[in-house]
Amino acid sequence: MYEFFKEQLDSKVQNHNLRTLTEYCPIDAVRVKRDDKEYLMMASNNYLGLTFDSRVIEGAVKGAQQYGTGSGGSRLVSGTFPLFTELENELAKFKNTEKALVFNTGYMANVGTISAIADKNTIIFSDALNHASIIDGCRLSRGAVKAYSHCDVDELKYLFKQADRNARKLIVTDGVFSMDGDIAPLDKLYELSRDYNALLMVDDAHATGTIGNGHGTAAYFNLEKEIDIQLGTLSKSLGSVGGYVAGNSTIIDYLINMSRSFIFSTALSPADIGAALAALRVLESDSSVLQRLHENVNYMTEQLLSVGIDATNETPIFPILIGSNEDTLAVSQYLYEAGIIGTAIRPPTVPIGESRIRLTVTAAHNKEQIDYVCQSLHNAIKQLDS
Repeated sequence: MYEFFKEQLDSKVQNHNLRTLTEYCPIDAVRVKRDDKEYLMMASNNYLGLTFDSRVIEGAVKGAQQYGTGSGGSRLVSGTFPLFTELENELAKFKNTEKALVFNTGYMANVGTISAIADKNTIIFSDALNHASIIDGCRLSRGAVKAYSHCDVDELKYLFKQADRNARKLIVTDGVFSMDGDIAPLDKLYELSRDYNALLMVDDAHATGTIGNGHGTAAYFNLEKEIDIQLGTLSKSLGSVGGYVAGNSTIIDYLINMSRSFIFSTALSPADIGAALAALRVLESDSSVLQRLHENVNYMTEQLLSVGIDATNETPIFPILIGSNEDTLAVSQYLYEAGIIGTAIRPPTVPIGESRIRLTVTAAHNKEQIDYVCQSLHNAIKQLDS
């Protein structure tokens, strides 16, 4: 009865598309160890390098010491300990909204929010390259999904014109797209949302701590008070784990009562919340962290361009498009042998024929490390071409 599953796995092997788990032991924010060899991590979303920051670690330790190792139940059953209230109040202030609500993961925040606010009578307009968690939230909502070509505002406007003006409508988009590193045209999406009476939701998972002075996509476009729903994670720039939604009090109260992934999940641990709260305070008070990130993004862009590899300095995400799965795995293996973790990103994460090495730079990298990565990547591609 397992034959079907084995056939599917064999197919992935033949297509150079099988995933496996690799164990690494973190040394610090940018270095890991495996089999007594040290590697430079260039595949992490730890954009601000806060996972080993002493202030963030102290926040986690204090949370556990004061409130224990686990929450013991869902927040509607077992109650909310004070750290949750502090974090949600500060997230709301950080996002310039009335309220915020913490979820266990960013994935659960997307799935739980979209499936709660949309139903079979809702039309959802979703960017074609939105994250899988957005796509799954749309499916669970049972709403009518209209996918528009990536960042194509003209196509989105056309879809709006064809839609029932009386139907409930939702536009949902990533703020920074995780595989391409580009920024959604949120200003134009906002205009359309007002013209067609639609809610607008932006997923700031990769935008929080990276753009808009660290505050995300809405802040980048000076629209903090205008966007209906701002969603993000605590697990990337904020160096912890979890997700959150920020918006007006009506939206947040509605999610508390209607979002299944919030209602039926045991709450995050005090250590998780303590770490996220400390990281948020670091981001707000220590401008040097964000400055280092921007300096490294600019420097890596310059170094990649200097060896003939296309790059932009919009975000810390550098997609190095290779093409086939086999070639992408070869480049990834070359980097690995050079002591660099540059993961091969393959379908279904990206379209067929657009496999890539997704490199990310953080505030914790130094210029010597960036130089080494860029030169090694250049050598890997040159070897592939030859």
